[in-house]
Amino acid sequence: MFDALSTLLRGGFSHGVHPPDHKGATAALPIRRMPFPEEVVLPLSQHTGAPSRLLVSKGDRVERGDKIGEAQGYVSVPVHASASGTVADVQLWPHPNGSWSEAVRIAVDPHSAQIPRPRLVPRWDDLTPDQVRTAVQDAGVVGLGGAAFPTHVKLKAPEGTKIELLLVNGAECEPYLTSDHRVMVEHPERVHFGIRIMMQCLEVDRCVIGVEMNKPDAVERLNATIPSDLDVTVLPLRVKYPQGAEKMLIKAAMGREVPSGKLPAHAGTVVQNVGSIAAIAEIFETGYPLIERIVTVTGPGIRKPSNLVIPVGTKARDVLEFCGGLTDDAREVLFGGPMMGAPQPDLDAPVLKGTSGIVVLTDAEAKPRVTYPCISCGHCLDACPVFLNPTQLGKLAQAGRYQEMMDMHLADCMVCGSCSYVCPSNIPLSQMFALAKGAVRREQQRVREAQEAERKASEKAGAAA
Repeated sequence: MFDALSTLLRGGFSHGVHPPDHKGATAALPIRRMPFPEEVVLPLSQHTGAPSRLLVSKGDRVERGDKIGEAQGYVSVPVHASASGTVADVQLWPHPNGSWSEAVRIAVDPHSAQIPRPRLVPRWDDLTPDQVRTAVQDAGVVGLGGAAFPTHVKLKAPEGTKIELLLVNGAECEPYLTSDHRVMVEHPERVHFGIRIMMQCLEVDRCVIGVEMNKPDAVERLNATIPSDLDVTVLPLRVKYPQGAEKMLIKAAMGREVPSGKLPAHAGTVVQNVGSIAAIAEIFETGYPLIERIVTVTGPGIRKPSNLVIPVGTKARDVLEFCGGLTDDAREVLFGGPMMGAPQPDLDAPVLKGTSGIVVLTDAEAKPRVTYPCISCGHCLDACPVFLNPTQLGKLAQAGRYQEMMDMHLADCMVCGSCSYVCPSNIPLSQMFALAKGAVRREQQRVREAQEAERKASEKAGAAA
């Protein structure tokens, strides 16, 4: 299927860009634990799919690890209290995606030892694949690389597909971020334990861990700790963005293309972030749900860059204060990295399950740039890793011709930012495509609602007749 030499000779995937990685400030910093804040705020929407359904009310006492929101459907996961305390309120709160979302505010008990209730640790090797998937869903595990897709869904092959390989994403190609890097260096045994569980659940015999070559210590630690009874290969990859995107990693590691509109399973693989793999291991080591995560706090605008274990729901301002506060020239705070991250207009926005990093940029990096007309230079075509035509898509976006953008495969756009990065006219192509995708989703939802209303009206008229 592949080998390391042939992968290197192929050069990985085509196109992409090479932004400076800016990882030096935190790449060698050990993970440390942040103290509990006075309050955590837990949005019920922290994952792709249906938001969790509220289970608590104002005034309720909760313990760390208690379920405060339950899954609504298969593509959904519960939300758990990340700290012991009292529910101060349930209200709309600033969400890192820029919206206002229903959230549970918990006043943290300052005298609590913050030890979760004792839980039954499942014997994973005695469970069926369905039982493993249920345990993963009940623990609220989602993809920790940013997309926050419910992990249990990936643990079952779609109808008509056969999984040949588990592909673990340790690329961490986004500039500044090092949380996955530190997981691989400090907890390689946990990564391998999570791999063991996933391989059994998916009924696959082989696993590949893709790690970019700028993390040689991670490659060394993972190689040194591979269990003798597992067929696991650590595959060093050439450094290029966006190597961590599923389709790009599959192309780099397996030499296969994922067809347009299809899933990685259609290429015979499941791709899982290394942090999510470690989170699965923790479930079956401790019985605790996903209530905290490792976050890189870095950038030239923060005084003490760090890799921290942070309770989910901790406000950005509390994290930044713990890291020494902002520099005088700090200008922009991002959740995620500079290529795909979301600028935060409100520092009360909380860390979510999918928050891999908080990056603070200064005036020098975040200086507003003048946008000029497109000169049709073609740089964006050479950068796009999925071979779209950003020039034409950008012109259609400016004209609001979103359906025509869909006809030109807008759905395949990963909003990776490669086109915006290389554009000499400073056109915010990636942001325009994200807005277009949102407009298309809203229109599709409007059509579905109209069709449902029409169906109900028709049924009512039929019953009356």
